[in-house]
Amino acid sequence: MSILVLQIIIKQWDKGQRTDEHSVQRAKIPSQYPINFPPAFYAFNNQCVIDQHGDDVLGNRISYSQDDNGTITFDRFQICLNNKILQYTAESNTDKDRKTIGSLDNKWIQCKYNWRYSIYEGGLYYWLYEEVILNVISLSTLNENVFLDSDPTTFFTG
Repeated sequence: MSILVLQIIIKQWDKGQRTDEHSVQRAKIPSQYPINFPPAFYAFNNQCVIDQHGDDVLGNRISYSQDDNGTITFDRFQICLNNKILQYTAESNTDKDRKTIGSLDNKWIQCKYNWRYSIYEGGLYYWLYEEVILNVISLSTLNENVFLDSDPTTFFTG
């Protein structure tokens, strides 16, 4: 049985944190980490390790689900556990808008995208900006340093 490893790094900031100095600070945040328990945890009957790092201003930013066909959906991504194919969905959740990124079988993929959200808080609206990085691989044996020991075979920017 293989283990799917999902590592998500979230960088979030508001309009007041868009200066060059803030950009330099965000650039210093690593794009991959070793897998450590905790914060990493097993999910979906121990078929998946989820390791989330970074900001989550609103709390529970990313939710994870698995359908009856073995497809795991999270954020803008979905992975079929049967064929280990990673797909990206830009905005709407339709088959037409899905883009196949690649196979995860013993090869890791790094995905990155930027987004912004309108947030209402304290009687005011503001933009919350974010950069999300996903490192993902399917392995037969968990290696805590899998994302540090080698470079990704595929880079995807959405």
